[in-house]
Amino acid sequence: MERLGPWPARLTWLVLPLVAGPAFADALDDASRPVQVVSGLGLWGGWAAGAATRRAVRVTVAGTVAGGPSTADAVALGGTLVAALAAFWPVTGEVFVDGSAYGDERRLPLRVPGPLVAGPLELVWALVVAGVATGPLLLAARQWVLGAVAVAVGGAAAWWGLRVLHGLSRRWVVLVPAGLVVHDPLALVDPVLVPRAALRSLGPAPADSDALDLTRGAFGLALELRFADPVSLLVVRGQGESDAVTAEAVLVTPTRPGALLTEARARRLA
Repeated sequence: MERLGPWPARLTWLVLPLVAGPAFADALDDASRPVQVVSGLGLWGGWAAGAATRRAVRVTVAGTVAGGPSTADAVALGGTLVAALAAFWPVTGEVFVDGSAYGDERRLPLRVPGPLVAGPLELVWALVVAGVATGPLLLAARQWVLGAVAVAVGGAAAWWGLRVLHGLSRRWVVLVPAGLVVHDPLALVDPVLVPRAALRSLGPAPADSDALDLTRGAFGLALELRFADPVSLLVVRGQGESDAVTAEAVLVTPTRPGALLTEARARRLA
């Protein structure tokens, strides 16, 4: 499956308008023409930008519950769920993160912090979608005052939410010719380069590890990077706050620990 790379996500996304389009058309059938036009432009724009998978799932479910299940609803729900699963497949994220790598380096994403998975992350995404969609739809429905307010407030909220989500996508372990870099703005003020000679070991963290925890509570297997000599780090403690810490080892949680270890072994890291 790993050799398929991002193609499951690309193919399911390509056919998404065909499988989900009829259900959206049914849901908008009773709306006014301006609302239909604005909704259609928004859906096509979201699809073109690659940002509508979760929204498609939610809207399809809502339409099925509100209007009663139909064949179009079932096909749309199944298609959007498959597209969502393909988009969230770890290999998909890894390919797109590594797409911005420079030269002979390999970027492997870190898992989302655990406390954000069950609730807060979904709320931020919902805020982005609502911020983008609410204002234009109100204006299309001739609610001029509410629409103008929603455009201003929603635009600011969507911008903030997108910055938060983008920050989560910039958390990596980077394998470079000189060694290994931990790039995690949520845990470290600055990226940390660990030269080859300074890396004593890299592997699954033992249960009683005394390493500095940089996982931010992420679920899954943590890897321990143990240094040959203690390393000084600037660790993020809160908004605008940091502490200087000396650590002999750190813990990170890649989305695919096995891929990181395989690549490290191929590059002859410790």
